[in-house]
Amino acid sequence: MKRRNFIATAAAGTAGAATTSLSAQSMASPKKEFKLKNNINHSVAQWCFASYPLEEFLAILKDLGVKGIDLIGPDNFTLLKKYDIHCAMCNGAELGLTDGFNEPKNHEQLIKNYKEVIPKVADAGYTNLICFSGNRRGMDDYVGLQNCYEGLAQLMPIAEKHGVVLQMELFNQINHPDYMCDSSLWGVELCRRLDSDNFKLLYDIYHMQIQEGDIINSIKQYHQYFGHYHTAGVPGRNEIDETQELYYPAIIKAIHETGFEGYVAQEFIVSWEDKIAALKDALLRCDI
Repeated sequence: MKRRNFIATAAAGTAGAATTSLSAQSMASPKKEFKLKNNINHSVAQWCFASYPLEEFLAILKDLGVKGIDLIGPDNFTLLKKYDIHCAMCNGAELGLTDGFNEPKNHEQLIKNYKEVIPKVADAGYTNLICFSGNRRGMDDYVGLQNCYEGLAQLMPIAEKHGVVLQMELFNQINHPDYMCDSSLWGVELCRRLDSDNFKLLYDIYHMQIQEGDIINSIKQYHQYFGHYHTAGVPGRNEIDETQELYYPAIIKAIHETGFEGYVAQEFIVSWEDKIAALKDALLRCDI
């Protein structure tokens, strides 16, 4: 076969196969039988489905058999109780992503906020409450680490008293330029200094794939410091299907094998027209 004919034929075949594959994926994946095994505790970040009113979305989660929802504050705890949906990661005490515990001037307000919200989280029967390092703004990482330690150490007694776990989220530098807690090792060192079961890291798989990679090895090595997981596809932060580079079934298997009993939350930006079909597909990929 002449090279030019071979290339033309192969290109046509590849294009046809790709079209068929994408078509099959978009058509077939949502039609999989949906039944969760629940060996993994599933949650969903509410902000990714903000086009649905919260109560409507809670009803959808209830119907799907999803037990948890992420990033809800005390004002909506009563509504979660109505649908028996667990708040797997609470919020409402933080000052934002960029102003966190690495800056001493924030400590007074942060400590006040967390002392108010921690009992509300506990009274509702929830466990996890998010927190952030804040941006560097020229600060040395070691100085920021010590500042975070000094601020958070003041909250550990009340967190321990109420059985609430403060969890600092890891971010990458592409989406969150200048954020300080952008390294597993930096976060693990903070955990070691605080030396409390009531402080953990929220390990965002999407962010850490971009920032440092080696996801499964990090989970195996540092899982005792990871209290919660977030998912999303890389690149693009979209669905966790074959359009991205991470293979989530293997990642979830590694998480499960560590004995993890917390929640894995879907936190991807939906690109499918049928948002709930996309959620179902992601949940099944993370259900082992």
